[in-house]
Amino acid sequence: MKVGLIVNPIAGMGGRVALKGTDGVVEEAIKRGARPIAIEVTKLFLRELSHYDINMEFVTGPDGLGENALKEFDFPYEVIQHRKIGEKEILTVKIPDTTREDTKILASIMNEKVDIIIFAGGDGTARDIYEAIDKKRPILGIPTGVKMFSGTFANSPEDAARLLVELAKGNAKLVEREILDLDENAYRHDEVKARTYGTALTPYIETFIQGTKEPTPLDEGEELDAIAEALVEELEDGIYFLGAGSTMKKIKDTLKIDGTLLGIDIVEIKSGKATLLVKDAQEKDLLKFVGNSPKIIVTVVGGLNFLFGRGNQQFSPEVLKYIPKENVIIVATPSKVRKPIRVYTGNKEVDRKFKGYIKVRISPWAEKMVKVI
Repeated sequence: MKVGLIVNPIAGMGGRVALKGTDGVVEEAIKRGARPIAIEVTKLFLRELSHYDINMEFVTGPDGLGENALKEFDFPYEVIQHRKIGEKEILTVKIPDTTREDTKILASIMNEKVDIIIFAGGDGTARDIYEAIDKKRPILGIPTGVKMFSGTFANSPEDAARLLVELAKGNAKLVEREILDLDENAYRHDEVKARTYGTALTPYIETFIQGTKEPTPLDEGEELDAIAEALVEELEDGIYFLGAGSTMKKIKDTLKIDGTLLGIDIVEIKSGKATLLVKDAQEKDLLKFVGNSPKIIVTVVGGLNFLFGRGNQQFSPEVLKYIPKENVIIVATPSKVRKPIRVYTGNKEVDRKFKGYIKVRISPWAEKMVKVI
C-alpha cells in the first residue's frame, strides 16, 4: 500500500491555551505558552504502525509537513519537495513557515501517487485536503487539532494506525463521511457556526473511527434545565472546573455566573453562592488550582462520545493526573450515553484512570453507569 502523509505543523497548538483553534492565531498561542505538538502526535501513529508486519510505503511533505516524523522510523518514504520550507521564530519558538496552500498542493500531488492520504490536523486540514483531491481518494485523520468534529478522524493516533492496517488487509470498508468545519473566529466568541462541506471516502471500522458532532436535540432542552437545577442545588462548597458546551452553559447560567459557552471556567462555591474566578481558563490556570481538591463538571460531546480529548484540551494529562475519578461529575442527556464514552489524552496512565465504568447524571433524579473506553 502506498500512503500519503501530510502533517499540519501548527495543528492543536491552540487547545491547551483556550484559543479553540490555531488558524490565524499562532503567535497568540505561542505568547500564551503553546508549543508544536503535531509531529509528536504523528509519531504515536507511526510507532503503533511499526508494530505490524505489513508492506507500506509513504509519500510525504518536506520537513515539518511529514518528513520530520517519518525519518525516525524504518518505513520507506518519498518526499515531495514542492518548495523549500523555511522556519519562522516567534518568541524563541521555531515552527515551519507553512500555510494551508502547502497542504492543498501536497494533497493534489499525492492524489496521483497514493492509495490513501493520512493527515495529522483538525477539521480545517480535513477540509483543505478534501478540496484538493479527487473525491474517490480515501482520507483518514490522525486527531491532532483542537476541534475535530468531522467523521474522517480515527479515535486516536493509535486507532488510525490500526485502521490503516485493517484496510491494507482488506478488512475495512470505505464509506462516505462528513467533512464539517466551524468558523474559528465565531467559535472563539461563543458562537457555533458549523457547515458541512461534503463527504469524503474514509476507511471504516466502528471501534476505530469517531462519529460526527451532533447538537443536543431540541426536545431535551427542558430536561437539561431540570438536570442543571437539581445538580446545582447539590453542589458542596469548593473549587469547580466547569467544562464546555451547551449542556454546561445551562449549569453556568443556573449558577448565575457569566461563564463561557465553549470554554472552561473556574468557579468557587461558598455558602451556596458561586463566584467566577477565571473565565475561559487555560491549562496553566487550571494547574494553579489543582492543589485545592477541585471537582470537574463536564458533559459528553454529542456524536463523538468523548469526555476528554475533543474540544477541551485544557483538561490536559498534566491537569487530569491530579483529579481523582470520583471528582469528575458528568452530566448528559440519555441520547449522549447510548454508547460507551471515550477518553484520549495521549497519556496512557491518565486515560487508564478513567477507564471502566463511571456515573453519568442523565436526569434530575437518575444516574447511569456508563462504560469508558
